[in-house]
Amino acid sequence: QVQLMESGGGLVQAGGSLRLSCAPSGSVNSRNIMGWYRQSPGKKRELVAVISSDGAVDVSDSVKGRFTISRENANNTVWLQMNNLNPEDTARYYCAAAPTIVALNNGYGLWGQGTQVTVSA
Repeated sequence: QVQLMESGGGLVQAGGSLRLSCAPSGSVNSRNIMGWYRQSPGKKRELVAVISSDGAVDVSDSVKGRFTISRENANNTVWLQMNNLNPEDTARYYCAAAPTIVALNNGYGLWGQGTQVTVSA
């Protein structure tokens, strides 16, 4: 079964940067919408950023101007460049892929195991 594999999380000080990467372990539909969601303890999972196969992007207001999502369709790889991190960005970040944004928001499609991002004050 194809899985999404995330990497790049870690511990960083406030104001620092991290770059998350996600790639599938096998073949997936390159027309999938791919994106990043995050969840911290006691909170609901929230959309961070998604990108379609033709490059259309939707970014959460909470990270707009600080986070950038990009993808390479040939390998179905997606990245999340996170700059000017603050403690409120601390969460487990999940990569996901599905045919529609509705499917992603409802938890359908392919999901990775997540990578932890911790931002210290």
